[in-house]
Amino acid sequence: MSKKKTTKAQEQEVETPEQEVEAQTEATTNETSQEEFKETEKEAEQPIENEVVDPIEALQKELQEAKDKYIRLSAEFDNFRKRTQREKMDLIRYGSEDVLKSVIPLVDDFERAIKHSETATDIDAMKQGLTLIHGKFVDFLKNNGVKEIEAMGLELDTDKHDAITKIPAPEEKLKGKIVDVVEKGYMLNEKVIRFSKVVIGE
Repeated sequence: MSKKKTTKAQEQEVETPEQEVEAQTEATTNETSQEEFKETEKEAEQPIENEVVDPIEALQKELQEAKDKYIRLSAEFDNFRKRTQREKMDLIRYGSEDVLKSVIPLVDDFERAIKHSETATDIDAMKQGLTLIHGKFVDFLKNNGVKEIEAMGLELDTDKHDAITKIPAPEEKLKGKIVDVVEKGYMLNEKVIRFSKVVIGE
C-alpha cells in the first residue's frame, strides 16, 4: 500500500516534456526582455551626436539675445532716470512743506498781535504777547535742528564767529574775548548757516 502512494506522488512531481519546454521558453523570454530593456536605457542616456549645430546661427542667436537684453536694460534705466528726476524736483518744490506748515501758526500770532496793537492801551500786555510769540518761534527753530551759536564772553572762534571790530575791554578778563554780539549766529544741526557778528575786547 505504501509503495503505491509513493509512486503516485513521484509521478505527480515529474514534469512532462511539454512542461519543461514551456518553462525554458519562459525563462529565455524573461532574460531577453531584461537585456533589451537595459540596452534601451543605455541608448536613452547617450547624447544625440548626429545633430549638427551651425556656429553662425548660434552666434546670431546669442547676438539677438544680447540686443534684446540691452534694449530692456536701456528702457529700465531711462525710466529710473526720469523717476529720479521727478522725485528730485518734487523734493525741491515740496521738501520744506512740513517746516512751512509749522511757521504758519506763528504768522497768525503776529497778525493777531498787530491787529490788537491798533487798539491796545496796555503796553505790558503787548510786551508779554510779543515775548510769547518770540518763545514759540525759538522753540520752532530748536525743533527743526536750528540752534543759536554761543558767543558772549567766549574767545573768538573763526569757524563760528565773524569779528567786525574791536573796542577797549570793559574788564581785564574780557581782553581778547567777545564783549558784544551785533548779530546772532545759528547752526543747523552741526553746520553753521549764519556766523555770529561779534565785537572783540582789547
